[in-house]
Amino acid sequence: MSNINFSNLNLHPKVLQSIDAMGFEEPSQIQAESIPVILEGHDVIGQAQTGTGKTLAFGAPMLSKINNDRKNISALILTPTRELAIQVNDELSKIAKFRKVRLMPIYGGQPIDRQIRSLKSGVDVVVGTPGRILDHISRKTIDLSKIQFLIIDEADEMLDMGFIDDIEDIIKKVNSDRQTLLFSATMPDQINKLASKYMSKDVKIIKIEKNTLTVEKIKQYYYEIKHKDRFESLCRILDVDEPSSAIIFCKTKRGVDELVESMQARGYSVEGMHGDMSQNQRLGTLRKFKNGSLDFLVATDVAARGIDVENVTHVINYDLPQDTEYYVHRIGRTGRANKEGIAYSLVTPREYILLKQIEKYTKSKIKRKEIPTIDDIFEAKYKHISEKIRTTLSENNFKNFIPIATELDEEYNLVDVAAALMKMLFENEISFDYKENSLNTNVDQEIRLFLSIGRLDNITPRKLIKFIHETSSIEAHEIGDIDILNKFTFINVSESVASVILKKTNGKKFQGRRVSVEVAKSKKKK
Repeated sequence: MSNINFSNLNLHPKVLQSIDAMGFEEPSQIQAESIPVILEGHDVIGQAQTGTGKTLAFGAPMLSKINNDRKNISALILTPTRELAIQVNDELSKIAKFRKVRLMPIYGGQPIDRQIRSLKSGVDVVVGTPGRILDHISRKTIDLSKIQFLIIDEADEMLDMGFIDDIEDIIKKVNSDRQTLLFSATMPDQINKLASKYMSKDVKIIKIEKNTLTVEKIKQYYYEIKHKDRFESLCRILDVDEPSSAIIFCKTKRGVDELVESMQARGYSVEGMHGDMSQNQRLGTLRKFKNGSLDFLVATDVAARGIDVENVTHVINYDLPQDTEYYVHRIGRTGRANKEGIAYSLVTPREYILLKQIEKYTKSKIKRKEIPTIDDIFEAKYKHISEKIRTTLSENNFKNFIPIATELDEEYNLVDVAAALMKMLFENEISFDYKENSLNTNVDQEIRLFLSIGRLDNITPRKLIKFIHETSSIEAHEIGDIDILNKFTFINVSESVASVILKKTNGKKFQGRRVSVEVAKSKKKK
């Protein structure tokens, strides 16, 4: 982690304004090391794990330097999948918010006529998949002869999906007087050869070493939520778990302020910490959190740096971090002093890709939990209230209230009186005015598919992914666990992906043999 601010990196003022509006406090390591070198005009090879903020690492300097006149395409960014093209384009749109830059994602599955019309109207930055970019090149509907930047994102994924030849064909069509940026999680030989062949001799190599993570004492879970239900989902989780001490992480300073305000309005003992607060404010808040005056601390990653509190039972990622390395630091705030800890993440369907990147980065499985229902909350509160009553009875210090109970006994059944008092306690402990018993997220369930090819058919995970992609346009990241046996194969996919594969891949031929695809009749993978 660096202590450099974005304002120290000589970015375009409008780009800095966008980054500030996004709420990021300081650059990640790949951003801090890459941005100055790119701004100096060097070709760059950036090696860092997926999810470490690479889009901003190349996007901010690129958007600071390009000639945004729309007469010519200024930058081409190649991504291996349609989903990543959309994700990168969305991120660049945020960085370019205050610059008059027109961005356009180009990928298969969209009507090409619509893409051609948009290209003719003028585009500054194109984010695309190799196949569709080549299609436009062959149609002469895209001109790459005057680009300033060629950026290859997730180069090793390109290799795994067999796109290297396509990339070379594209590179041959762009002008030689360009700045080339290549970002990859790993650097296999084929990527090194590509770099040595098409990048300048003084190319700068920036390698970010991966941190190790020990999570034996930390139980990791995620809740899949709708964006509009994010705050209610958090309240339901807190009402059921009743953590004695928890740190809740937000991605931005504004997010911290808004969450603290919402939680305080509902009676939570909570304060926030972020970079806009003075050192005295942060120290005061931390002191209260350490001595137990606060139950909850809401913080950004930068503000939480250096927090060492032994009794934190929960870490909750209200927002997933912009950098997977931050996830490591976040959840490490619990499970200290050889105690067990719990880490929860709230994830929308659009953020599911990032969750998988975090799992890959940390080499750990993050298990899914269902958002608590009102019935779950009632059961948890009932146990808590019952324990309180039993403790009070055992302490035998309620004698002053016996006359009141005796008076009520003359008018009401004491069981009804006790139930009414418990209802009052329950309502006092509930933090949110829940309307529905369950928050239905309508999330796809995982399906296990059977395919009638196996090792004896010379199938490998890479070949299988390519076969499925070619027959059904399903992308690599949409396919979960793959189990290849001698005569057949099992894959885990979401319900919606399964329906596409069953419809389009079933009956297609792999190396001359027709492949049968069906829902597995055997038990699902646990």
